[in-house]
Amino acid sequence: MSGGGVFLGVDVGTGSARAGLFDDKGKLLGSASNPIQIWKEKDCVEQSSTDIWHAVCTAVKSACLLANVGAEDVLGLGFTATCSLVAVGADGSPVSVSWNGDSRRDIIVWMDHRAADQAGRINSQNSVALQFYGGGVYPEMQVPKLLWVKENLQESWSMVSRWMDLGNWLTYRATGDDTRSLSHMEQWRESVSRDMDGADEDFWVEIGLEDLYNGSNKKIGHDVAFPGHPLGSGLTPASAKELGLLPGTPVGISLIDAYAGGIGVMESVPDEDFKSDMSDEEAICHRMVLVCGTSTCHMAVSKNKLFIPGVWGPFWSVMIPEFWLTECGQSATGALLDYVVQNHVAAPLLANQAASQSVSIYELMNKILLSMSHEQNMPFLSALSQDTHVLPDFHGNRNNREHTLLRRRGQARTHVGQVPCG
Repeated sequence: MSGGGVFLGVDVGTGSARAGLFDDKGKLLGSASNPIQIWKEKDCVEQSSTDIWHAVCTAVKSACLLANVGAEDVLGLGFTATCSLVAVGADGSPVSVSWNGDSRRDIIVWMDHRAADQAGRINSQNSVALQFYGGGVYPEMQVPKLLWVKENLQESWSMVSRWMDLGNWLTYRATGDDTRSLSHMEQWRESVSRDMDGADEDFWVEIGLEDLYNGSNKKIGHDVAFPGHPLGSGLTPASAKELGLLPGTPVGISLIDAYAGGIGVMESVPDEDFKSDMSDEEAICHRMVLVCGTSTCHMAVSKNKLFIPGVWGPFWSVMIPEFWLTECGQSATGALLDYVVQNHVAAPLLANQAASQSVSIYELMNKILLSMSHEQNMPFLSALSQDTHVLPDFHGNRNNREHTLLRRRGQARTHVGQVPCG
């Protein structure tokens, strides 16, 4: 490749690891994706850090090949990932978080709901620290999951040297630097300790996790940094070789995947919508970001702390330095679509038809919907659902009516009345 260097972004989602290469203008030069394994057993959802790292390395090498980018062209690397929890042993080896003791399964995935009982007991403490999560924790969060492991997997609990958010584990694996981002586990601690001296440590004692807070806080991290902070000496020789890059390539502090999307959206307002009488700092406080994937996240930032019952935050500097973030959303959106399609009685037939046409099942369904809208003379495609009403909380919700056990229900209005759909 001739000209200036490029920047590499790696995003580890729920189902795959993606790598993208961009020039200094933000133009995408090439990308690649590699699937990652996931185990689902009732409320337990687990992954393997070893499998994820292999998927990341494969995606990075494929993206570089597709974009015709050499290792010497890559000026820097950044990671984003889901809010999943990684159990790391003293020598960096995986520690099982699974009932069956499978050492490959060292990650409790963000969507895992095994810790519902622990979340309820934590909330019953009515700690002042809980105001930073709208008044109560949620089973998806790291704290109740940590308590679950301590209560149910004592051997694993004793073997863990570090508990890390997945994004922080990726940068640690890449650089050997244990500095943490202000991600899911650290954001709360930093925000609480900044606002109420001593309340954070008291909270860990109250809920029975004081052993994580003793000493240097090594197990849950001591040093934290803002987004974009360079880590260590860049890629270690071993990681560089695995990724097909050069040792010392700069690596920035990681971000939660939705937050990375939020940064891009906050700065993507068209020129004609920009109000010249408003400073940049004021303008971004009047924008809301909606990031959709397996789940959905709504985010907004402010210069001052805003405590809203049922809404997560405020979290200090987790997305944009020196700004407070508040967020809410739904636990299952893209995942809900997958679930409905895969469990429908017509799924095998649709899959065969899609395969015969060399398209995905979703492309086939979109064609069917378009045909239906034409046959029914609908003014636009989504009008097909004008008489269908769905409560989409298959897996609880995160909004200001937070309900961890809320389940689905739908109704379709027909000429003969209402028909329950779920």
